[in-house]
Order: sequence, then C-alpha cells, then structure tokens
Amino acid sequence: MDPGLKLHRNLTVPKRVRVATRGALLVATLAASAWAAPAGALEPFAADYRATYMGLSAKGSMTLETQGGDRWAYTLKITHPIARLTQITEFEDTNGQWRPLSGTDTSVLLAKEIQRHAVYDWASAQARWGGDVKPERAGPVALQPGDVDGLLMNLMLARDVPTGRPLRYRLVDEGRAKAMEFTVSGMDTITVGGQPRQATRVVNVSGTKEMLVWVVEGLPLPARVLQRKNGKNEIDLSIISVR
Repeated sequence: MDPGLKLHRNLTVPKRVRVATRGALLVATLAASAWAAPAGALEPFAADYRATYMGLSAKGSMTLETQGGDRWAYTLKITHPIARLTQITEFEDTNGQWRPLSGTDTSVLLAKEIQRHAVYDWASAQARWGGDVKPERAGPVALQPGDVDGLLMNLMLARDVPTGRPLRYRLVDEGRAKAMEFTVSGMDTITVGGQPRQATRVVNVSGTKEMLVWVVEGLPLPARVLQRKNGKNEIDLSIISVR
C-alpha cells in the first residue's frame, strides 16, 4: 500500500497514521433498497460508516448516484478533526460490465491539500494520472477489458461472491496494474443495521499484506473490510446506517 497522507505526532495522535489511498481502500457499506434488487443491479444509496485506521477513529459517508444513462458516481468521504479524504470514481455500466471512466482523490491535512486524478480512456485503451503524483506514477498504463480501480472493486466483490464467480481482478490504480485474487475463507455472522446476517469471508494475501472482506448476499458492497500488514490491523471499516 502506498501512503496518501502522513499524520505526525500531535497530542494523542499516533506517530505515523496514513490515510489509505484509493488502491488500498475498500469501503464497507449497505444499501437498504438492495435487499429487493436483482442480483448485480445497481441502485443509488447513501451510507454512514465508522473507520478505525492505525488507532485513529474517523467518520465517513459513501454514496452511489446515477449520472444519467449508464453512468454512475461512487463517492467516499472520511473526516477527522485533523484530516479529510474524498475519493470519487465515475464509471459506466455497459450490459453488466462495469468499467472506470475517471477518478479523483483529495486529501487534506492541517490545511495542506493533495489532489490526484485519473482518466481511463477506453478509446485509446490507456489510463493516465495527474495532479500531485510522481512522474513514474503518471502512466500511461495499458487498459484491458475488465480492469477496475480500487473503489469499483467493492461493487465487483459484492456482486461476484454470491454467484461463485472466480474472484480475480486486474486493479489499475495509482499508475500501475496489479492482479488481485480473493479466496473464500469461511462464513461469519455480522450485524447489519441491528440484524444478524450471514456473511461470506474472502481474503487476499500479497506478501506481508492481507485483506479480509465480508460479503452479505443482496448487499451492493462488503459489510466489513479488515486490512492487515505484518500481522497488524491497519484499517477496519464497518457499516453504521443507510438511507
């Protein structure tokens, strides 16, 4: 995982707290209308969730909104008294194939702002990045059918886990392409909106990094996400409420 922001020692804040970048971050949320939606169907939603990251508690919101036609905007916001992170992915749904069109990341720490943006140009089959990015992360990266970015992979997991599809994705984010494969590791009971739900636990292991995702059938996004590095929890996301 490549850090987005670094928060240095300030009162009780941990010495190094990093706000996860788009490539690492998987959002945990719930859309109430999705219980009755057909499998794989996209439905607008808004959700509040809690996040624990390197000992730092934060508040967040996440929305999925239609942009007209087959286009959608998927937005994550995380807020803390000394930091703010906003990520937006715009994507299109073409006969059930979801592909990113653009992405925007904005992080603010004590009035210092960092902005990054991505363009997924399917006509030229190239992705490029601009803003506050290193030259080696600007691209271009060649696109392939089925490519996703970090936020869009949430929707793919929630759709694919209940169907038994292979959970293999090509993540194109932050100036590089990376293969991501999840395997089913068990079943757990997770409380969603005060009600117990059976959730399938899937995991991806890459070197010293481990990502666990809990998917409840009928929900558009994971009910919980836990990310670890060197055996230590880095981020834990779970749903609070939806509207």
